[in-house]
Amino acid sequence: MKIYVVFVICFFFLLFGNGRVQSLSMEQQPYRTAYHFQPPKNWMNDPNGPMYYKGVYHLFYQYNPYAAVWGNITWAHSISYDLVNWIHHDNALSPDDPFDINGCWSGSTTFLSGEKPVILYTGSDIMNRQVQNLAEPKNLSDPLLREWVKSSHNPLMTPVDGIDPKFFRDPTTAWQGPDGLWRVLVGNQMDGHGWGLLYRSRDFVTWTRSKEPLHSSTRTGMWECPDFYPVSIDGKDGVDTSSLDESTKHVLKASFNDSDHYVLGNYMPVTDNFSVDTDFLENGSDLRYDYGKFYASKTFFDIDKKRRILWGWIQESDSTTDGIEKGWSGLQSIPRSILLSRTGKQLIQWPVEEIEKQRTGNVSFENKELKGGSVFEVSGITASQADVEVSFDLSNLKEAELMDPSSVDPQLLCSQKTASVRGNVGPFGILAFASKDLTEQTVIFFRVFRSNDQYVVLMCSDQSGSSLREGLKKETYGAFIDVDPLHEKISLRSLIDHSIVESFGGEGKACITARVYPKLAIDNQTHLYAFNNGTFDVNISTLNAWSMKKAEIVSSTKRRKPHHY
Repeated sequence: MKIYVVFVICFFFLLFGNGRVQSLSMEQQPYRTAYHFQPPKNWMNDPNGPMYYKGVYHLFYQYNPYAAVWGNITWAHSISYDLVNWIHHDNALSPDDPFDINGCWSGSTTFLSGEKPVILYTGSDIMNRQVQNLAEPKNLSDPLLREWVKSSHNPLMTPVDGIDPKFFRDPTTAWQGPDGLWRVLVGNQMDGHGWGLLYRSRDFVTWTRSKEPLHSSTRTGMWECPDFYPVSIDGKDGVDTSSLDESTKHVLKASFNDSDHYVLGNYMPVTDNFSVDTDFLENGSDLRYDYGKFYASKTFFDIDKKRRILWGWIQESDSTTDGIEKGWSGLQSIPRSILLSRTGKQLIQWPVEEIEKQRTGNVSFENKELKGGSVFEVSGITASQADVEVSFDLSNLKEAELMDPSSVDPQLLCSQKTASVRGNVGPFGILAFASKDLTEQTVIFFRVFRSNDQYVVLMCSDQSGSSLREGLKKETYGAFIDVDPLHEKISLRSLIDHSIVESFGGEGKACITARVYPKLAIDNQTHLYAFNNGTFDVNISTLNAWSMKKAEIVSSTKRRKPHHY
């Protein structure tokens, strides 16, 4: 739950009609996405407690019903049968009780015995303390779960015994140990450092805090939106959160410094001991879900398809004023499947397979040589609304420049060596959201370096030339990818959708999401190119690009017969 201080703006909205100001019409919305999830209007941030229940996917999320700025936070609720097309329902939780009167903040869902879903969430109470609350479905026979009832026992957990009431939020999905007790983590900051407070309960109502946190770090501040779950060592399927299977590792994720960081480790359910392989930011380690615009994420186990699915909040990179003018702010990422890599050293992410049903109008080719300094247009698709997969074969690797990755910040390196800076092996990749004359372009590219007897692959997403508009955050992101270009191709998949591009390098070993707002390269004026600005030639082994159909996202009052896949 990321808290924004927008008192002046919120006062303006409350004073002049809850934010009902003149906003752009849908025809004037070149930045509104076509197949990413977003509500019809207003502010959205963290995904809360996504789940699968009786054939239906549920997405709850932080929402302001009155304005395109943070405030009046409720739990909005949408449902889907395929994770692509969505139906909006009435809000599940609203801030109207003493224990959440100042906001129904982030939390999670858990399935109790009998497949009964419940919500644990943070309420900002009448004293502006952060407390943990419980809500249950009013009617379990309703697969759409349209009504929720808050527990008469709320609040269940309060900030006592030295807990700062300003740093006590975002309970995880709970898991059950071999002793039958439920466990849950709550994000915390203690003495300026990040903690995952551990609570236990037998009845899910009375909770007792453990003397020790499950984990903590002296290298981080407040842990927002923590997540804790097992992943299979063999990497084939997702694993239920309460699984006691010994052939698993556990993932602990914490949101801090505007990114979602994670560590891998071994969890002993009998003692609740979590031993990490490498700690947060230790010895240069920087494992993240996404190295771009991606925050406050949440996973859930999809029991129907035996997979774990990750959602993340994608913030805007324009201004608050722009959001007010648009009438909306915030997206959700494309849901991603998440697995442990074969090496066991990192996670692998990939867009859920259902998104491929939106593909149409394919363009493809193989063995296309890209000379040094060349640009090649990928035409025949809707470039503002596309799915692109490309793989590169490299020769002349011995000519790669020398570099010691242990002493280099990849994001800084990408900022210094943008796509316009020519190297030996790279930069090469794609130009998304490009204008015809290339005065606007969002560049996703790779460079290859040598380090002793190994090769180092750098992936970058450069927004510095993405728009002629002023007042935007035009950031550059970067990450190293564990790929050996001597024995495998360098692959890239990019999901392009009007103002967002989600890129997956090395078959999901590194992900970078960017928000861009071109002035020229909008709608049918958007172009897509493959390029090579390195000294040496590279070969496109395969390239496939598709236009993407618009997802159907409607309110329950306009509901059509659901799609079943």
